[in-house]
Amino acid sequence: MSNHDEINNKETILNVRGVLARHRLVEELVRKQNLVELQRLLDQLDAQSMAQMLEIFSPEDRQIIWDLIAEPQKEEILIVMPYDTRVELAADFRARNRNMVIRIFDLHEGLLRQIPIETKADLAHAKPIWIDLVMPEDEHLNWAQDVFGVDLPNPKELTDLETSARFYVEDNGEVHLHSDFLLDRKDASRNIAVAFVLKKDILFSVRSEELPAFRLQRLRARAESDYISNAKDLLLDLYAADVEYSANALEDIYMELEGVGRQVFKSYMTDEEAAKILAAIAEEEDLNGRIRRNVLDTRRALSFLMRGKFLSETQHEDVREILRDIESLDGHTSFLVNKINFQMDATVGFINVNQNKDLKRLTVISLVFMPLNVIAGIGGMSEFSMMTAGIPWQMAYSGLLTGLAFVSWLTFMGVQFFERRKIRRLSMASRTNHKIQTR
Repeated sequence: MSNHDEINNKETILNVRGVLARHRLVEELVRKQNLVELQRLLDQLDAQSMAQMLEIFSPEDRQIIWDLIAEPQKEEILIVMPYDTRVELAADFRARNRNMVIRIFDLHEGLLRQIPIETKADLAHAKPIWIDLVMPEDEHLNWAQDVFGVDLPNPKELTDLETSARFYVEDNGEVHLHSDFLLDRKDASRNIAVAFVLKKDILFSVRSEELPAFRLQRLRARAESDYISNAKDLLLDLYAADVEYSANALEDIYMELEGVGRQVFKSYMTDEEAAKILAAIAEEEDLNGRIRRNVLDTRRALSFLMRGKFLSETQHEDVREILRDIESLDGHTSFLVNKINFQMDATVGFINVNQNKDLKRLTVISLVFMPLNVIAGIGGMSEFSMMTAGIPWQMAYSGLLTGLAFVSWLTFMGVQFFERRKIRRLSMASRTNHKIQTR
């Protein structure tokens, strides 16, 4: 890139920053005009310049820009983008066609290359290393069976199976694996079942949703030369990407629990705040449980591949490295279980303290009104009328009300006196114990 191009890119970035500043301030009509101008400025940048610009802006501004970029250009940008930002943007990716996605990849000069497939004839002429299907129609499953002689499961029928049915080898040499992959969304996190079939050095994958681990793996294999050499390398790297994605999800749980912890350790918490905190803790506990299940399933799949002697010595070493990563995640998930339980117990403790305070207030009120009930009962008897026969009723009942007020005040002050004396006694006992311990 020449100096002149760099200057133009810097000027364009400054203009984009100015438009974004106005975008946050103006009304809806002007905002739409700004988006049109922003789109015009973005069209002037190539993929490399766009990646550099996305690194500069905040996550909010980055998302605004990302939504305006055309889908084909997103692939080019993600390839040249640093890994952390790539993970952030790829995780929110939604396939344009949610009903059917079929991707065919081959190896070209050491890089993973996607082949455009429109017809069954195109598939027959291809020499793929990976066929990736997301919610395919029955027609496309039949294509794979007719061309490659492989029987692929329907993603709608992928359910929890026994281990013997999840990992097995057919008589014709096909290796079948059914594994869970993590999908961490802000609205709902879940495990997505993925069916893998290895046949004649071709990897087939079938699933019901787009997964960040798959997208990251495609970008990595397309950007790094000789990253993979065969279908088994690709399968192991998909499992490694899933473990890495699970590790990122665990980091998010740590950050969320730190925020929850700051609220838990406040000196006071209302019941409404406690309810929100318990909901947040429950959500993180659910995600932590899904990560534990996900890495357990990955460990079983890798153990099956090692026991089946399908892998080379280099691939065995890769598997052992992934298993070590999984073992490290196990320690983190166990620690998070304890942390979640502690924060949940602390929050429930605040709720119990608030309930005890409410019960104490009710007890004090009952104690204050107990003698009043006795006096009020006497005032309603006929004997009271006989005793005050010579006194005007206005004065008699005024005296009764004054007596009620005096008795209630006297009772309340007596409760306060005994409560303060109890607090002083406990405080003196605490200071005495402290002096004894410091000697």
